[in-house]
This record gives sequence, structure tokens and C-alpha cells, in this order.
Amino acid sequence: MYVLIVSMLLSPEFVVGGIAGKAALGRGITLRFDDILLVIIGFSWFLKTAIKKELGLFLKTPLNRPIAYYLVVCLVATLFGFMMGRVKGLTGFFFVFKYFEYFIVYFMVVNHIRDKKQVERFVMAMLIVCLVVCLIAISQIPAGGRVSAPFEGEVGEPNTLGGYLVLMLSITLGLLLTYGSKKQKGLFAALTVFIVISLIATLSRSSWLAVGPMLLALVYFSKRKMVILVPLIVIIVLSPFILPSGVKERALFTFAQPQERGQIEVGGLRIDTSASARLNAWKNVLTKDLIKHPVLGYGVTGYHFLDAQYPRVLAETGLVGFAFFIWLLITIFRNALYAYQNTSDPLFSGLSLGYLTGFVAMLVHAIGANTFIIVRIMEPFWFLTAIIMIIPTIEAGEVKADMLVKS
Repeated sequence: MYVLIVSMLLSPEFVVGGIAGKAALGRGITLRFDDILLVIIGFSWFLKTAIKKELGLFLKTPLNRPIAYYLVVCLVATLFGFMMGRVKGLTGFFFVFKYFEYFIVYFMVVNHIRDKKQVERFVMAMLIVCLVVCLIAISQIPAGGRVSAPFEGEVGEPNTLGGYLVLMLSITLGLLLTYGSKKQKGLFAALTVFIVISLIATLSRSSWLAVGPMLLALVYFSKRKMVILVPLIVIIVLSPFILPSGVKERALFTFAQPQERGQIEVGGLRIDTSASARLNAWKNVLTKDLIKHPVLGYGVTGYHFLDAQYPRVLAETGLVGFAFFIWLLITIFRNALYAYQNTSDPLFSGLSLGYLTGFVAMLVHAIGANTFIIVRIMEPFWFLTAIIMIIPTIEAGEVKADMLVKS
């Protein structure tokens, strides 16, 4: 499991063959070390449950049904798309398998975690990996351009790194507010600085946009609101004076791009081509293309490439898939909120607070990116989701054990 945590962001990737389909942009099948690792861990897990049948294959959690229904719809929609010629080759099934892989991460973690010490060690390992990723990103700054995560090939994906950093920033802030000694809090604060520098250097507007709702959620859910509000106000006031000019230009680029073909106007403002493409994607899916295949959509990868999660889910799996996808998101939020509101443990409180705010950030990030299918974001996300879902079970077990000791 520790090797898996490291490999999520620090494993190399390689192309093993071509795939067809407009949604894949003509790229090859990309495999990473953690794909192979998951197969090994998953196979050993199946063997273990076969030998020790009392363990059960899947631990019962609130997410089992939404995950199962969503996966089935993705598979059925893709099968229909393949039969109708919209999904080319095995592309769609490969992508569905990748979705299944994310959920395998979730189920393996909930089946392995048994106590608080495991949670603490896993979270610290994830923070150490985050620090390494930040140091690598910061080392790219002198070269100019946008920074990206390690081992991403010739063309990096700053938006992917940005989404991951926002998620880890929320976890770090949650822990900083509630958990640890003064020395540990100092380390959390230092990591926060590294994450912020790296996040700024990605020049990812979707990620920057996600930070705002994340901080608002942090203020709303936290029990120490003034501790967050005061430094936040100071940073906002000083930001125009301390941010590099390149960052400010990037932030204003949405409305300041020179006139080009493909731009659209909203309220008299001309939107840059990248944001315009995303807005047009929403428009085309909702007003034109979804009407043709409203129930199950075009199948996974059966529709052309969309760099926005929600219209992509609608186009690929239709209204049925979109309904199950939203059900899954709502179930995650409700159970994360329950874990936060019903724990008094500083570690679990900080972790669930950070996860809650990070989840809000991911929902916003998904407006301008395929957040919930990006490997480097989803593997850490589902690992953390498993931890959050198992918190009530761990606490209930610890209370029961404590009662037995006292009796």
C-alpha cells in the first residue's frame, strides 16, 4: 500500500499501443507502474479473500451501490456505443477498466485499514509524496513555462498537477487546524507554503478557481473560523502586490486574449479560446447532441473529446449515467460530512475537514477539467475517500474495545 501511495504521483508512464476514438485525441494506451502494481495487489487481495472467506470480497460501505450502478451503466453504455459504431476498437472498454481501477483502490483501502495508526501512517506517507512532488515542480520554475507533475512525458499536464495540489492543500490545511504538536503544525505550515508556490506555478486557472470555494468551505465547516479568516483577508489584500506579473497576466487572460477565431462573448466580454471551448462543449451537449442519445449517451469515448467532467459524463453515459454519477457524489459528501460532525479525534477531524473542503474544490475543478477520471488526481482522491468512509467504523471499534477493557 505504501508503494502504491508513492507510485500514484511518482511512477513513470509509457505508451504501449494506439487507440481509436475522438475522445482519446489519438493518443496511445498509457500504462503506469501503479497500473501493474494494482493488478498485483488486487490479485493477492482476491487470493486472500478466497482463503479467508470470513473477510469478504468487498467490505460493506455507503458507496458500494452507487459505485456498482455507475460502473454498470458505463459498461452498458459503452457496449451499446461499440455495437452502434460510436466507440472505436477497445478504447471505451479500456477507459471503463481505468474507472474500475480507481474503485479497486477504494475497496482495497477500506478492506485493509483497521485502526487509527494505519490511517496516520498512510496520510503522512501521502504528505511526504506531496512534498517531493512540490520540490520537483518548484525546480522547474527557473526553466520558465508551466510546471507539471513528474514523469508526464514530453507534454506535461499542469491542470492535472493543479487539481492534485488543491486536494492536498485542503488536507494539509485541515490537519494544520486541528491535529498535531507544535512541531507537526510547523511542518504542515511549511508544506502549505510549498504547495501554494507549486500551485501558482502551474498557471492552471481551473485549479486557482477551485481554491476559492475550497477556502470558503473551510471557513464554513471549521470550528476555528477566525484563525482562517484573518490570514486569508491579509493574503487577499496583499496578493496584487506580491504575485508575479506572469501569474496576474494568466489570471486576466480569460478576458484579455487578443481576438481570435473561436472566442465567444458573454455579457459584452470576450472569452479566451480555451474557456470558450468549454462553454461551447456545455452548449453542444445540452442543446444538441444529448437529445440524440439521451438515455445511455454515446458510450465512454464514443463522443468527441471534452475537457469538462459534467458534460462528458452526460454525453458518454446519458441521463441514466449522469444520475448515478451525481448520486455517487452526493453520497460521498453526506458521509464525509457525517464523519466530520461525529468525530472528536483531532486526526480524524482534521482529515475529514480537509477532505470535505477538497471535495468541494474537486467539484469546481471538474467544471473545466475531467477531474474525476484523471489518474493522478483520482488515485489519491479514492485512497482518501476510503479512509474517510472507514472513520466511523474505526471509531466504533475503538469505543467497543475501550468498553471491553473497562468492563
